[in-house]
Amino acid sequence: MTTVESFLVNPETLYSLYSHVPDLVDVRIRSINLNWRGPTVTLRVDLPSFPGSAPQEWTDAGMDTVQCQLQFLAVENISLTDWDPPSVGCVEMSSWGRESRMRVVADGRGVALRFDCSESVRVGHVSAFQIHVDGSDNGTHLFVSKIDARRHTFLPPTNEKTFYER
Repeated sequence: MTTVESFLVNPETLYSLYSHVPDLVDVRIRSINLNWRGPTVTLRVDLPSFPGSAPQEWTDAGMDTVQCQLQFLAVENISLTDWDPPSVGCVEMSSWGRESRMRVVADGRGVALRFDCSESVRVGHVSAFQIHVDGSDNGTHLFVSKIDARRHTFLPPTNEKTFYER
């Protein structure tokens, strides 16, 4: 079975936090961004566990959830038949069809998304936050990237193209 880790082109940030890439099982899928350029699909997800060796700054601030974006390029054959957030499900990736292509399936409570894309997945905008009782993520975020940390202390609005489309 192919792991998510084998498709990531930049797993270093996740390695530094977890020493491995967490499986995308029982992840909260926060947003799905479709961009005609590329064409690209970007999923914003909460990872299923908090790292045992989290940065001290995160622990001191009471953070308990890690969130990131997964960006898929050269997307085709997209099907979104269920989107009723908040959604929790699994994101599965498997080699498929033509060389260097894969199929992505995000399936679970409130989400049914399928598409084919390039086998290169980028991880971006990794942050930690304290999840609210209602499951929302609208509080303070501490970002791993120095650029993100300088620009944002909260998630930007969804029309912020430099955050959601790059």
